[in-house]
Amino acid sequence: FKPGAHAEALRAKALRIQAQLAALYPSPPIPLSHGSAFQLLVAVMLSAQSTDVKVNTVTPQLFARGPDAAAMAQLQVDEIEGIIRVLGLAPTKAKNLLVEQHGGEVPASWEALEALPGVGHKTASVVMSQAFGFPAFPVDTHIHRLAQRWGLSSGKSVEQTEHDLKVLLPEATWRDAHLQIIYFGREHCPAQRHDPSACPVCSWAAPGAGSSSAALASGATGLGHAPSGPDGGEPEAKSKSKSPRGRASARQLEQLPVGSGGEAGASAGQLNGLRG
Repeated sequence: FKPGAHAEALRAKALRIQAQLAALYPSPPIPLSHGSAFQLLVAVMLSAQSTDVKVNTVTPQLFARGPDAAAMAQLQVDEIEGIIRVLGLAPTKAKNLLVEQHGGEVPASWEALEALPGVGHKTASVVMSQAFGFPAFPVDTHIHRLAQRWGLSSGKSVEQTEHDLKVLLPEATWRDAHLQIIYFGREHCPAQRHDPSACPVCSWAAPGAGSSSAALASGATGLGHAPSGPDGGEPEAKSKSKSPRGRASARQLEQLPVGSGGEAGASAGQLNGLRG
């Protein structure tokens, strides 16, 4: 293909995949149970090196005792450790829930979120998209490998995959497409022991499945620039210096917001008047 035709063919392919996934998962739920932006942020951070299923077995007890940042700050570290120990890295994650920032409100800003220790670009994108409604396309391991498997991205890096998918798919679909690909990967398209011929997407979309797919095998290189983030800048700009998966490491969760709040919404006061 010439570059222009190649790009248009890739977009058509991506839209066809997105339509299939939308038919399978028309209203994809957020897999992590939560009742506020604060709880979502905590749940995403706890999911590092764990699974959503395991996190959902732990957070009801955790949030019953610490439903918001102010209440969480009143808990003893060993009490938190006892609740989340099954998720791994309990001492690390427990300490990180207890330092005051932003007056207890979760900031509706990529820059402010990614400045919190333990919050990388992927975690910030989940919160910005699912708690505050900003356009974002968080890329986890399922999305990263399926984009490569389907020939939609080179798969060289999470940042490249995010860029390519943002170019290929309409901004209005990003939130649902992110969740739809995750659910599809878990239920129909595993990393190992996968039969592409029996997969409703891989059977036609995987490079080599057909002549048109083979021609698209090189991925989405050269598709141009993805739309900017809601702040007017590229939301992935800081991800190269931070973990794109938002993994929590030693002493990182200790600087989550403390105070009142946790409403899953953003206001001018939250954006402009938060104290760091």
